[in-house]
Amino acid sequence: MYPVDTNVVLEVLLRQANAEEAKRFMGHAPSEQLFLTEFSLYSLGILLTRRNLHDVFLRTVEDLLFTGRMTLLRLAPADLSDVARCSKQFGLDFDDAYQYVTADKHNLVIVSFGADFDRTERGRKTPQTVLQT
Repeated sequence: MYPVDTNVVLEVLLRQANAEEAKRFMGHAPSEQLFLTEFSLYSLGILLTRRNLHDVFLRTVEDLLFTGRMTLLRLAPADLSDVARCSKQFGLDFDDAYQYVTADKHNLVIVSFGADFDRTERGRKTPQTVLQT
């Protein structure tokens, strides 16, 4: 079960260097194993609308969430103290700490291209690593 980091989705949407790897992962992993945090959803919205890609954002929401490709996860306000603690403990930005706490709370394996998770207790897997297992 995998919370998919924002950077994995952006690789595909923006046709970046790891787009094919990310696309293969999202295409092959069973949908019941893929999760998107509410924070990642909003991050996608911010990043895409700043680039005037409003339609891409709306299609992404539909493709990932309305069709059941991924399940949306959110933290409760009470969980934000854990986000702050993990941010400080592991030297994570807020967005990565949010991902980390969500993964920890639901016992999930983070899928990300971001190496910041490597210094945490849970670590992370890349899309390619997941495909190989």
